[in-house]
Amino acid sequence: MKEVTFIRQNLDKWRGYETTVENGISTPDELADAYIDVTSDLAFSQTHYPKSRITLYLNNLASAFHGRIYKNRRERWSRIVTFWTREIPQIMWDARKELLISFLLFVISVLVGIVSQWLDPEFSRLILGNAYVDMSLKNIENGTPMAVYNNMPEDLMFLQITTNNIKVSFMAFASGLLTSFATGFVMLQNGIMVGAFQTFFAQHGLLWESTTAIWLHGTLEISAIIVAGAAGIAMGNGWLFPGTYSRLYSFRRGAMRGLKIVIGTVPLFCMAGFIESFLTRHTEFSDAVKLSIILLSAVFIVYYYIVLPYLRNHNHATESAKD
Repeated sequence: MKEVTFIRQNLDKWRGYETTVENGISTPDELADAYIDVTSDLAFSQTHYPKSRITLYLNNLASAFHGRIYKNRRERWSRIVTFWTREIPQIMWDARKELLISFLLFVISVLVGIVSQWLDPEFSRLILGNAYVDMSLKNIENGTPMAVYNNMPEDLMFLQITTNNIKVSFMAFASGLLTSFATGFVMLQNGIMVGAFQTFFAQHGLLWESTTAIWLHGTLEISAIIVAGAAGIAMGNGWLFPGTYSRLYSFRRGAMRGLKIVIGTVPLFCMAGFIESFLTRHTEFSDAVKLSIILLSAVFIVYYYIVLPYLRNHNHATESAKD
């Protein structure tokens, strides 16, 4: 790569890093990520342009980051707050393309599940298992189609469901180790299962009742799985598409970003598990109550994972332009 091309591709980024060092408004993890990025560029410059002024510039910039990091290495308790209020929204803005891909994969797989179950009513046995389908049919015959949600004590159910959902999210993320296509396969499995499950009840005249029950907790649960899928895609894409970085560095960068994303879904799974264990079983709740919970859950997801990241990035861009 010619030196002028290297400079042109990265100049805006380096200027942004200069602002970060001077203003001191970044979180420790943001500083660390920027420091790694700068040192990677410095290594490239030292290799290809050892006597260039740009190498000296990057060396000074890396030294400035080094000083900032080690000056502030003792983190405050506010780090916990900033992780949820600043880091996750910023990471989700950076991963907005991966989030969109994960969402589209899930929607397509749900449609596959719906069509497959509609064309073949026995398809649900292949996806959900004979035992589960037979149990659901028995519950429908007994007039309690949603009895699956009250077949064990609430606290035990909460622990089991939350643990399983977190395991699914980390599986979607860890699949990125085998490239983003592996994560896509995990999303495909879960989406087909949801589509077939919902259509199974629709075929028995229980579309509305099953929808209000399933999505009472499923709004948070499914959304968190989609976000975890974005984390796996981010890590897998780091390996597949390193860009100007080394493949190893790009993978490490994508893995760190994906890990933070998936950790950010844990509270969602805990809340979804609580709703499923303590609220979904109460089929006597009015539709107004159920729809209110579903709507509030959907509004929170859209705001926290789409609107807030946009606002954070927009405000940051405005401040940078003023500087």
